[in-house]
Amino acid sequence: MQLKSISRELALLLLGQIKTKDIDNINFESLLSKAIESLTQHWREQLDFCASKLEKANQQLLDSELQEEAGLLKKAREYLKTCLIDSENILNSLSESIELPKLLALVDQKEIRELALKRVYLVIEKQDEIDNNLDSVMEGWRLKRLPRIDRDILRLALVDLIDFKTPTAVTCNEAVNLANRYSDEQGRRMINGVLRKLQNSTVKLN
Repeated sequence: MQLKSISRELALLLLGQIKTKDIDNINFESLLSKAIESLTQHWREQLDFCASKLEKANQQLLDSELQEEAGLLKKAREYLKTCLIDSENILNSLSESIELPKLLALVDQKEIRELALKRVYLVIEKQDEIDNNLDSVMEGWRLKRLPRIDRDILRLALVDLIDFKTPTAVTCNEAVNLANRYSDEQGRRMINGVLRKLQNSTVKLN
């Protein structure tokens, strides 16, 4: 993971914990600890969900073998295949997420924190303007209807594009990576769609 990628992810984790716009009174250490704890709980739940699906798939395979029905066996195999794909995706995301605390301990924490906090400051300070600009490319939708995590991913993407002058391709790739790790399928589709429209947009923040 690159330093900027770490700071971007850290900013996302922090935004999810912030309940106030009074940035000067935010306890960074406390929020970081809570964010990592929340992330750990999220992946624990995801692993439990995968284990449950795999158990169900295994039972379907056993049932199909006992009943000797070709159609039931095919259905069970297809279900098991989707379970294995889901499990692989979750394990890959979990592996990357586990790296975050270690990387924070190994690399230049000061620079990462400064970059992360700058992103957080910009999102909070310009939130109304950012949200209005995102709304302008979300035909038939409003940002406030999206889950908090999806909104924050999009807000950070716009900050990357406008304030950090990050190349569009890099911005979109980083946002998609965050969506793949923290959002669901519907959220990923929505974020992808908005990012595509942002690429063609002339929106500029003052």
